[in-house]
Amino acid sequence: MKILEGLHGFLWNNPTANNCNTYLIDDKKKILVDPGHYHLFEHVSDGLSRLSLSPQDIDIVIITHAHPDHMEGIRVFTGGSTMIAIHKAEMDFIRSVAPHYGEALGISDFEPDVLLQEGDLKIGDLGFQVIHTPGHSPGSICLYWTENKVLFAGDVVFNQGIGRTDLPGGNGQELKDSIKKIAKLDLDYVLTGHGDIVSGRENVISNFKVIESQWFAYL
Repeated sequence: MKILEGLHGFLWNNPTANNCNTYLIDDKKKILVDPGHYHLFEHVSDGLSRLSLSPQDIDIVIITHAHPDHMEGIRVFTGGSTMIAIHKAEMDFIRSVAPHYGEALGISDFEPDVLLQEGDLKIGDLGFQVIHTPGHSPGSICLYWTENKVLFAGDVVFNQGIGRTDLPGGNGQELKDSIKKIAKLDLDYVLTGHGDIVSGRENVISNFKVIESQWFAYL
């Protein structure tokens, strides 16, 4: 689906398999956020094809966090020129608790091309802010596209929901703090890792209020 000019979402709506939403920024540099599962990547390939693109056209893949349903699809890009970017804290966590994670993904000796850290990120002519948002995972990030007031939220928040904290490296207090941080941003779109996106400034504000009132007591 077209979200904005140059921004597309390949939303996963099939309830029979767990997979994430994938997003494409179609500019001079082609940026893919969270490619999803490898065995379900046809969903993304079909979306790219409808835009007359292929995986080989992608310049950089940004991973919001390293859970397989968001990251496994990077296997499609091995051996090519596409760069893979992930937060340094997430890679440190992987190396400490799952040193053979690359093999599990089908990529021996996996190392990202870019280790992200909190702060400004320039890709081509576009400017972003990398926001470290631990809680769902230690090195989870949200990517804030400041010009268009768009937040790629990964699994930090959903439409009236939050990311789970019972997986390795999860932490309820950290997730609450991360949500409070991103709720302060000037946003027109929250592009969630699963489910429906949240669009419109008032809807975004309302969604954060719902999350605080319904979920913070459990964190």
